[in-house]
Amino acid sequence: MEISFSGEITNVDVSTFEFLNSLGEIDLSNNKLHGKLPRWIGNVSFFERLALSNNGFEGSIPLEFCKLNRLEFFDLSQNNLSGSIPSCFNPPNIEHVHLHRNRLRGPLSLAFYNSSSLVTLDLRGNNLISSIPKWIDTLSSLSVLLLKDNHFRGKVPVQLCKLHSLSIIDLSQNMFSGPIPSCLGNLSLPMKTKKILEIRFYLPYIEADESTSIALRKMEMDSYYPESYLEEVIEFTTKSGFYSYKGDILSYMTGIDLSCNNLTGHIPPELGNLSEIHSLNLSHNKLTRVIPSSFSKLQHIESLDLSYNYLSGEIPNQLVELNSLEVFSVAYNNLSGSIPEPKAQFGTFIENSYKGNPFLCGAILHKSCSKTDSPSTVSTVLEDKGEDGLIDTYDFCVSFLVSYIVVLLTIFVVLYINPYWRRAWFSLVGKYITTCHYSHVGNFLTYHIFKQCV
Repeated sequence: MEISFSGEITNVDVSTFEFLNSLGEIDLSNNKLHGKLPRWIGNVSFFERLALSNNGFEGSIPLEFCKLNRLEFFDLSQNNLSGSIPSCFNPPNIEHVHLHRNRLRGPLSLAFYNSSSLVTLDLRGNNLISSIPKWIDTLSSLSVLLLKDNHFRGKVPVQLCKLHSLSIIDLSQNMFSGPIPSCLGNLSLPMKTKKILEIRFYLPYIEADESTSIALRKMEMDSYYPESYLEEVIEFTTKSGFYSYKGDILSYMTGIDLSCNNLTGHIPPELGNLSEIHSLNLSHNKLTRVIPSSFSKLQHIESLDLSYNYLSGEIPNQLVELNSLEVFSVAYNNLSGSIPEPKAQFGTFIENSYKGNPFLCGAILHKSCSKTDSPSTVSTVLEDKGEDGLIDTYDFCVSFLVSYIVVLLTIFVVLYINPYWRRAWFSLVGKYITTCHYSHVGNFLTYHIFKQCV
């Protein structure tokens, strides 16, 4: 039987309830509680796990919560909380923070600065602004970083590359700009073998001597009691869907989502070194140039989305080696040439994976390719090698205009400094104007006389 609580949590004098001082966990998630968060919770110093998610709490996070020094798990997600995250909130043993789907605003404060124990930071769906702070690399144990659907701007910081425990990164639906850091390709995306919060069990304490060891081993088979019912759940968009991961499955999940931003420049070939990645989404940006052939090394990838960019060139034929690929999209780019051979996983992709590229051809697109338009592995490799040295039309026009202005300024400066050259220049211009004038007058008289004679 499920019990649902509603109403407000009243003030409690902690000193009158001795059991609160030994209480290690409160889980009131998925109820109909509302009002402001109770400040007295901050006076229960023994709390290790606090879960009040999916309620109707409003107002700001009380400063009293900064006194929860033993806190390891903190979940206030899916409420109506507002204000900023208190800068004093930095429990020394905090591992999991879930504050998604609230109305928190302002920049990321120093709340989590130097939290070397922090494993999960989930701040999705708020109104946070500014850039990702450079001190993000002080979170040395960070494995899951979810900042989706906020108002972050600026460049994707290279400090993320120093977080060697990162396995899931979601920066989608923000306003990040500039290039994708090539050093992201250095991330090892390790499997999460520890610090995942899941339902834990314990045995009742028994002093066992040699005569009772056999009976104790038998009791271990059926006498476990739950230590905590809290289990961490991570939500991540992949394979064109929204999935929840927990337990052992979460241990194996790896992915990077940079979609729906204003990222520019080329896709770093170094991302092909992410051999353990399962999902990579770079869609809905302003990325240019070619698709790196190094993506053929992403042997564990299951979802690759490069749609809605300005990518050009051919789709590398080497991608057919990705035997784990389930979802693939390069739709709405400027790609050309033949699509990869329809073998292995690429034999399962439909027309929607390629639509919006008028110069692509292939049987699945109902558009035949001439022999001269067929894809060439050699040309793709050459494009990859030279992709960093290519200069697009925009760069050429800008450099030409700058050079032209520099030349004009140089001429004016020289004429201003040297009076002799200035007089010579004006004399030359005067002679040219006089010559042009007499030439036009002479032509006019000749034409008039010729007309009279006729």
